Amino acid sequence: MNFSCCLLAFALGGEITSLIETSGLVAKAVLLILLVFSVFSWAIIFAKWGLFRRARLQSNRFVRAFRKSQRIQDISAVAEQFKPSPLVAVFDGAYNELRKQASMPLRMPAVQRATQIASSEELTRLESRLPWLATTGAVTPFIGLFGTVWGIIDAFHGLGTAGAATLRAVAPGISEALITTAAGLFAAIPAVIAYNMFMQHIREFGARMDDFSLELMNEIERAQASSPRSVPEPVERR
Repeated sequence: MNFSCCLLAFALGGEITSLIETSGLVAKAVLLILLVFSVFSWAIIFAKWGLFRRARLQSNRFVRAFRKSQRIQDISAVAEQFKPSPLVAVFDGAYNELRKQASMPLRMPAVQRATQIASSEELTRLESRLPWLATTGAVTPFIGLFGTVWGIIDAFHGLGTAGAATLRAVAPGISEALITTAAGLFAAIPAVIAYNMFMQHIREFGARMDDFSLELMNEIERAQASSPRSVPEPVERR
């Protein structure tokens, strides 16, 4: 626990290390809980930041390749290269439905439903672990406040026991108690900022998948109008 407290003290500032070391058991337990929340939150933040960065980059490349292609099956053969993009899942959903309809008349509503299902699954994947950030942003300030209230109660209890009603007597205990509030804010603020930022990215990806689904539907209809056999069996991909 002392090691964890030292890590949090380093994050908040080296000058408060002594205050953390002299704080009570409850305050140290609160700081340890806040440290766990903060570590997990930062791990999610870095992982999601890389995920969204790759998804945006590969989506741009996939859209350019899609618009340059002459046939839908050509995109199916190379779509695996752009796999981090959620648009690839939308395309695969539509293309797999087209394969199932190869021996029957084309039913566009079924293809559209396939793209909607794929979009929903991709949004769920992008939103995974984000509730932890929301929970961190909502809960950690109250956890820190609990540690502060407990510390103030302990400080005033000690003040009453000692019988010395001076600011010098109560100030150290209150200072130690306020550290937990600062630690709670330290854990909550980055989590809230990251959660809002990632949710904005997810909304953008959702709109982009909807737009791509419409563009894909147009391409399928044009291909079907030009040749009923325009969607042959796809090339097998690993």
